[in-house]
Amino acid sequence: MLDPPTLLTSGRMAHLLGVTPDRVRHVLASRHDIHPSAYAGHVRLYDRQALARVRHELAAIAARRGRQEVDRG
Repeated sequence: MLDPPTLLTSGRMAHLLGVTPDRVRHVLASRHDIHPSAYAGHVRLYDRQALARVRHELAAIAARRGRQEVDRG
């Protein structure tokens, strides 16, 4: 039997990536192709693919700024 998918809040994503929740929320608000997988009331929940995309976007921002910050995986 399949395990249910693990869904993450933006705060949990920030914790896993080692960045502030504000940085994750910025990426989620400015990249319109990253969508929540589900909602729990008004809370948006994201899957592991969204986490990977946010990690990629944060790394791209860091690279443009000339630093390597997000490398947790």
